[in-house]
Amino acid sequence: MMNRSDIRKQLQEGLNAVFGLEYDSWPEEWRKIFDVFNSNKAYEEDVLMVGLGAAAVKAEGDQITYDEGFEGYTFRYVNKTVALAFSITEEAIEDGLYGDTGSKMSASMAESFQYTKEVEGANVLNNGYDALFPGGDDVALFSTVHPLAGGGTLSNTLATPAELAESSLEELAIQIGDWTDDRGIPKKYMIEGLILPNDLEFVCTRILESNYQSDTDSNNVNALKQRNTYKNFSINHYLTDPEKWFVKTNCKHGLKHFKRVGMKRGMEPDFSTGNLRFKGRERYAFGWSNWRGAAGSGDI
Repeated sequence: MMNRSDIRKQLQEGLNAVFGLEYDSWPEEWRKIFDVFNSNKAYEEDVLMVGLGAAAVKAEGDQITYDEGFEGYTFRYVNKTVALAFSITEEAIEDGLYGDTGSKMSASMAESFQYTKEVEGANVLNNGYDALFPGGDDVALFSTVHPLAGGGTLSNTLATPAELAESSLEELAIQIGDWTDDRGIPKKYMIEGLILPNDLEFVCTRILESNYQSDTDSNNVNALKQRNTYKNFSINHYLTDPEKWFVKTNCKHGLKHFKRVGMKRGMEPDFSTGNLRFKGRERYAFGWSNWRGAAGSGDI
């Protein structure tokens, strides 16, 4: 509970400014990573549907070959409740001389909610190599051994972890171009963009924007720029490793955010004390269904 001792300097005239709650915030960076869906339940589930395999060559007079589709793994998104509150005494509200303390702290509370959502979203990538955070196929988001329902495995990370460079970007793009569905049939997965920690912004600009190969004496063209392989990149200030970088693809039902309850804010007085109480609350979930929605540099 905030009382007059918490704002004692603001009870007297003579201050030039009250500062610390008026910083600019970054735009919602999690939106560059996740596709947004509405939820109306405690949890949402996505199930993998495996299609048919390759058609078989039929010899004259032979029986036709039958195949069947079937359900694969399921991934569950459990909606979390995120909440925060504060209270202010009547006297602190009455005696404060430098604006409405409740309004100031309400703005601060909104920023607190944004920060938590950014961290929750970024942690899907931050924990993407950790086996303690598996997806529906029982391996981490970024793995060299994603099991396929039809047999075999696929990778969405570099076999040898690598820093951001022209060669590693090319290698990962080639890997994505070789992806198949769960029956081994090649599918068109396109790169939508890079997701980078703040430390790699200028490195990436030099790699992608140069007309020629960067950091070489070669006069060869920059193939990544010529082909517009990585159409854009975005910076995420909540990624915790300054060396790891990530790719978002156009795969449907890849990285997903479910919105169960949007931000709700309320204020009410306490009859017995006169204190004003403020609270905020929202519910949501982050995760992924199809691991092909993302690729990564490796666990550097």
